Amino acid sequence: WTEGLDWCNAGWLHDGTVHYPIIHPRPVCGGELPSGIRSYGPKDKNNDRFDAFCFTSQTSGSVFYIAGAFSFEQAGHTCKNQGAEMALIGQLYAAWHFHNFDQCDAGWLKDGSVRFPISNPRERCGGIPEAGVRSFGFPDKNTHVYGVYCYR
Repeated sequence: WTEGLDWCNAGWLHDGTVHYPIIHPRPVCGGELPSGIRSYGPKDKNNDRFDAFCFTSQTSGSVFYIAGAFSFEQAGHTCKNQGAEMALIGQLYAAWHFHNFDQCDAGWLKDGSVRFPISNPRERCGGIPEAGVRSFGFPDKNTHVYGVYCYR
């Protein structure tokens, strides 16, 4: 999280605990608590449902952005037409972290979220002074249009 992971969704860790990292505290993500790792503590692995936090230090492909005004479904077809698939969050983070991917354009990801990676922070690209992957959350897949991040 100290290198840009600001994630307001809890996820499993290998030890069976559930956490989420916050760089920029906001009302829906721990409120006025300082930046850090929020903990839900141990949870029931069989009955509780959360995302999982996975780590990769390398990827075999690359992430690229296609500009346009696509619904989520159209975005998937656009990547497929390029011989690619919609990028996963981890692929976008790896491209940002390991390859300094910097794209000041919001784009769909495979999980239905809309994000963009910033390696060179600037006022007109999220307005936050730290580098990171910015999130627009999970907009309605049919009524909102964005570009798309693809992986090949």
